Amino acid sequence: MPKIVVITGASGGIGLAACKEFISRGDKVYGLCRKPFELEGSTFISCDVCDKDNVVSAIGTILEKEQSIDVLISNAGFGIAGAVEFTSVEDIKRQFDVNVTGTVNVISAVLPSMRHAKSGAIIITSSLSAILPIPFQAFYSMSKAALNALALSLRNEVRSHNIRVCALMPGDIKTGFTAARTKEMNGADAYPAMKHSISVMEHDEQNGMSPSHIASKLVRISNKAHPRPLYTSGAKYHLFAFLSRILPNRLVCWILGKLYS
Repeated sequence: MPKIVVITGASGGIGLAACKEFISRGDKVYGLCRKPFELEGSTFISCDVCDKDNVVSAIGTILEKEQSIDVLISNAGFGIAGAVEFTSVEDIKRQFDVNVTGTVNVISAVLPSMRHAKSGAIIITSSLSAILPIPFQAFYSMSKAALNALALSLRNEVRSHNIRVCALMPGDIKTGFTAARTKEMNGADAYPAMKHSISVMEHDEQNGMSPSHIASKLVRISNKAHPRPLYTSGAKYHLFAFLSRILPNRLVCWILGKLYS
C-alpha cells in the first residue's frame, strides 16, 4: 500500500530529492515549507516550522484527507557560521528555533495520529557535525547534536506505540544549503583561520554527494522494521563516524583543527 509521507523543508536540497524518491516508489507525499514549490505527485502546504500553530494547522489539513501519517521526514533547517565570540544572540536563537524547536513542533503535531494508529516512522535529518563539530560552525553543530539526543530519547518514549525514530547524519552534500548559510564574519581579524575554515567547508559541500543519494537512504530507512538510532551515508562518512567512536576525543579534535583551522 502507498504510504502517506510528510517532508519538511521540501522545496529544495535533500527535502525535494526525498519528495521525488518517495513519489517514485508510489507513495503519497505532502511537502511542508515556507517557499512554494510544484512537483507532480506531491501536495505543497505552506508551513513555518517555528510557528507551532501553523504546524498544527498544516498537519491537521493532511489528516483531514488521510487516515494517518506513515512517515515523517523532519528535514527543515538552516545553518550559521562564524566565531562563537562574535555570533549574535539573535542568530544563535534563530539557529536553535528552526533546527531544534521547529523539529519538535512537527514531531509533536504528528505523534497523536501515529500513536492512535500504533504505527509510524520518524526520521530526523541531522548532520555528521553532530558528532564531529566543525570550528566556526559551533552553533550549527550544537543544534544537530541536540537532534541526535532528541532521536535517542524519543525512540524510547514511543517504542510502546510501535513508532520508529532515528536520525540520519549526512556528510557533505551539494545543495543550495551552502549559499543560504548565514555567515557572521565579524572577528576575522581576531580569528584569521575563520575565512579559511569556512572556505574549506563550503568547498567540501560543493564537491559532496548529491541529495538524491541521501533521499534513497531515507526511503530505505523508512522501510526498516527495526532501524538503528543513528545513520550516516557514504563510505567516507561511515569511516569518519567510526573513527569518532574509537579515537580519543583529543586526537579527533586535533584532526578537525588541522583540517579546518
